[in-house]
Amino acid sequence: MGSKSPAGEFAARQLIKKRKKLRWKEQLYKRRMLRLDVKADPLQGAPMARGIVLEKVGVESKQPNSAIRKCVRTQLIKNGRSITAFLPGDGALNVVDEHDEVVVGGIGGARGRSMGDIPGVRWKVIMVNGVSLKELVYGRKEKPMR
Repeated sequence: MGSKSPAGEFAARQLIKKRKKLRWKEQLYKRRMLRLDVKADPLQGAPMARGIVLEKVGVESKQPNSAIRKCVRTQLIKNGRSITAFLPGDGALNVVDEHDEVVVGGIGGARGRSMGDIPGVRWKVIMVNGVSLKELVYGRKEKPMR
């Protein structure tokens, strides 16, 4: 530490106190302690959440790619917030219908952000009506009728 820091045999308490105070200047520490990221997160810190499909949407990919990524607008059951979730797999859009119950999880971008060329989409659909989306896309399982 610098010359302004207390030194000597009995300085430990003062050093701890000073470190506690100055840690609040660190941005990541402050965000973590005030739980800002958890408060802003629609899933409220949980790894996955259930939701109801409101509509199917196509999201245009970022430059230099050119595609329409198939997504769904989903209303979360736990808090009523709406999020956009990506549908991975070829033909996944044909499997999912409106009012289906889906389980969404993080898409795997850095620091919980969006991944790859899909702007603003931070989640992906994992299950549809209690059946894995992967199994439905591959045709190994059928979607239960509700």
